[in-house]
Amino acid sequence: MRVMITGGTGFVGSHIALAMVEAGDEVALVDNLSNSTADVVREIRSLSGREIDLREIDVRDIDRMVDLLGEHGTEAIIHCAAAKHVAESIERPGHYWDNNVGGLQALLHAADATDVRRIVFSSTGSIYGDADRLPIPEDEPHYPTNPYSKSKSVGEQALRLAAQNCADWQITALRYFNPAGAHRSGRLADQPAGPISNLIPMILDVAAGNRPVLEVTGDDFDTPDGTGIRDYIHIDDVVDAHIAALAQLEPGFQAFNIGTGVGTSVLELVEAAEEVAGAPIPTVTRPRRPGDVAALVADPTKADRVLGIRSERTLHDILTDAWRARRRASRQTRHLVA
Repeated sequence: MRVMITGGTGFVGSHIALAMVEAGDEVALVDNLSNSTADVVREIRSLSGREIDLREIDVRDIDRMVDLLGEHGTEAIIHCAAAKHVAESIERPGHYWDNNVGGLQALLHAADATDVRRIVFSSTGSIYGDADRLPIPEDEPHYPTNPYSKSKSVGEQALRLAAQNCADWQITALRYFNPAGAHRSGRLADQPAGPISNLIPMILDVAAGNRPVLEVTGDDFDTPDGTGIRDYIHIDDVVDAHIAALAQLEPGFQAFNIGTGVGTSVLELVEAAEEVAGAPIPTVTRPRRPGDVAALVADPTKADRVLGIRSERTLHDILTDAWRARRRASRQTRHLVA
């Protein structure tokens, strides 16, 4: 299959790209490199032994996207390109609307112009907000609590409308909860070009001695230990979900939760990371961040039933693979400095 992956050098996009290239698919990557680097492409080529094309394009550039979709002979799009930091979205809501919603609208125009009507959309479990039910099923109402999750909820609405208005569209939204971990080689990981913002990389940064303490934002949530609970899923399971969704696209719009159904609190995560890293991870409590909720845990039953996927990796697997990648990155940094 000829597939275009937007946000293809990011954490999720790069892992999907590697798996698809290894499976023999013709993959083109699109990324504006605003929060990643082209070095990822070198790793994909080295790991797969195959060439892969990267175009440094912003998906909002409709003319260039039309040209690329046609040139590549694209049959389907996996749309991962988005800004995704909750705290930043509160500080820069206009940017998130323009980048995430505007980017999706532009991509739909380009896809429509080139008759590419098959899309797998990277959504998020955070669209549910402070949900009434845990674990959360797909029919739970959307109560997004920050501009990032709002942009994803609106994106789903736009895709649903597109599918309702034209029977040719085949669209699946994957609402993944907290992708984490790394490729088993340690050569692909959650390594943004800017500051680290995801929790597991921050925890391991403390374990590696690169930051003195982990700031725990909020210890007064309505949870057993007062810290936020999230559903962490291995990046390889997220990749499997995309490949299954792509293979089973059908007319209309459908959405699936991609998670494990198991919640882990911040303090539980710290304890598990200390065991894997063999190092203490000191913490300090800070006030809650605006837009955070007490718990987000997926009900993955529908994805299991319809897509035939089920999370196979544990929290220990996630932390072990992420720690391997973190140590490898540290060795490379020391080598460069020396």
